[in-house]
Amino acid sequence: MGERVSMNYDIKDIGLEEKGMLRIRWAENQMPVLGLIRERFRRDKPLEGMVIGACLHVTTETAALANTLKEGGASVFLCASNPLSTQDNVAAALVSEYEIPVFAKRGEDSQTYYSHIQSVIASNPHITMDDGADLVTELHKSKKNIEKIIGGTEETTTGVVRLRSMAREGVLRYPIIAVNDASTKHFFDNRYGTGQSTLDGIIRATNLLIAGRTFVVCGYGWCGRGIAMRAKGFGANVVICEVDSLHALEAVMDGYSVMKISEAAKVGDIFITATGDINVLRREHFALMKDGVILANSGHFNVEISLPDLDSLAISKKEIRENVEEYKLQNGKRLYLLGEGRLVNLACAEGHPASVMDMSFANQALCVEHLARHAKELSPQVYGVPKDIDEQVARLKLASMGITIDKLTDEQAKYITSWKEGT
Repeated sequence: MGERVSMNYDIKDIGLEEKGMLRIRWAENQMPVLGLIRERFRRDKPLEGMVIGACLHVTTETAALANTLKEGGASVFLCASNPLSTQDNVAAALVSEYEIPVFAKRGEDSQTYYSHIQSVIASNPHITMDDGADLVTELHKSKKNIEKIIGGTEETTTGVVRLRSMAREGVLRYPIIAVNDASTKHFFDNRYGTGQSTLDGIIRATNLLIAGRTFVVCGYGWCGRGIAMRAKGFGANVVICEVDSLHALEAVMDGYSVMKISEAAKVGDIFITATGDINVLRREHFALMKDGVILANSGHFNVEISLPDLDSLAISKKEIRENVEEYKLQNGKRLYLLGEGRLVNLACAEGHPASVMDMSFANQALCVEHLARHAKELSPQVYGVPKDIDEQVARLKLASMGITIDKLTDEQAKYITSWKEGT
């Protein structure tokens, strides 16, 4: 099939497309909401003539989203938002079967990663889609055809933080919708998706029994909550480390132990970072850890576990299993790093389940449609997902599950919005 493709792309092996298509179809079966949107897009073509540049994890779920946008009339160009998250057979299927230019190879080095982003920038997009804000950042650095861009979307917490910083400094050049902040995204994707897929990545990489181990979660945002919940479900003794007093108090009330990382470092068996910040686990913590500790990261960038500190403390380093590196320290202890310190759920597993990404990517598709219609009305700021889109996604998801809910009677609606009624 690959011989038919004449577009510009850069993937590992176009011969992998058959397996990729099987996996994409499996994912699409679990994404009914996006499927309904795709049917409408195919009929109405709301994105006709739009070029969309996307920097997202190249997975089966992203393939379903990219196909939905193309059915809506858009030309889609895709690169990876993480060097270890690309599913090469999915990339091949996107190129061969969907004729969507993809620039992504699993395990690509930093130079290739950024050259792939530049390839997407060269498509002169009207709308950007980002997961971590690397595409937006590179666009603002290069300023290549940035005046043609009408808006963008951002998928993850880390990217939203970066973009809000750009907006505060007055350097953001076009409006961005923070898809991550939709209730149907972070309540479900971040909590249930990250929770399950993080444990999946750790177990696939190590084949360790979680029950009875002390599992340290650094960060108790929505992702941290989900990870802690799933670790507890596997029988772990869960410890939470936080810098936010309210989040720490919530963790206590949820039944977890809460302590400083310097204390947790002495007792933990498995450590997972989910903060979005830098050097969460570092030299002084590694020195306190027990022999055989597992280190993993579920934040977007591979900066939460200090790799320079690990390297400087190690007298040897070797791959002990696929995606597991053993660092032998000067004190004789061994620490095991999973997935090079990158997103463990994608580096060591397959990322979020498709049924969770159904809601996230439904939001993405509808927000792109919203930008196509209303971007001219928006200033260069970071916006939340319009409430009607969030509620529409929730309604569609419930309907796809065969669930119906009550609605207020006229009397109830009047009562709940009135100040006159009392005892």
